[in-house]
Amino acid sequence: MLNRIILMGRLTRDPELRHTQTGTPVASFSLAVDRDFKDKQTGEKATDFIDVVAWRQTAEFVSRFFTKGRMAVVEGRLQIRDWTDKEGGKRRSAEVVADNVYFGDSKRDAEAGGYSAPAYGAPGGYAPPPAPAPSTGYAAPAGPAGNEFGDLADDDGELPF
Repeated sequence: MLNRIILMGRLTRDPELRHTQTGTPVASFSLAVDRDFKDKQTGEKATDFIDVVAWRQTAEFVSRFFTKGRMAVVEGRLQIRDWTDKEGGKRRSAEVVADNVYFGDSKRDAEAGGYSAPAYGAPGGYAPPPAPAPSTGYAAPAGPAGNEFGDLADDDGELPF
């Protein structure tokens, strides 16, 4: 059986670090994760808000380096918890227990307050590399007298290998 989840989204709040009675660190936070498709009525992508719990070193890492708005990649498993609310009602909630958390944005983006994509072709924006010229295959450079496997003109006796 397999219970594996990978999410990428922005933190909706700063992680909350607590410690159990035995001193084990636990951090909780939530991610805003956009869906891949647009809603038919609104024409916008829907967003899911997913609760995440991290333990031990992962909890300390998240609480130290992540803040509200940072992009995070969370790798973990889904856990369903049954609990009783203040009025005695039975409740059920789903959360992701994080095994690993990675940065999903650059330090520069985080310092700027989150990712903001510049317009296409704008300074600092993304511009794709120029397309390579069509090639029919590898063409070896010609050596002396048109011999593609000609001798080298000088001898470099100090090669590092």
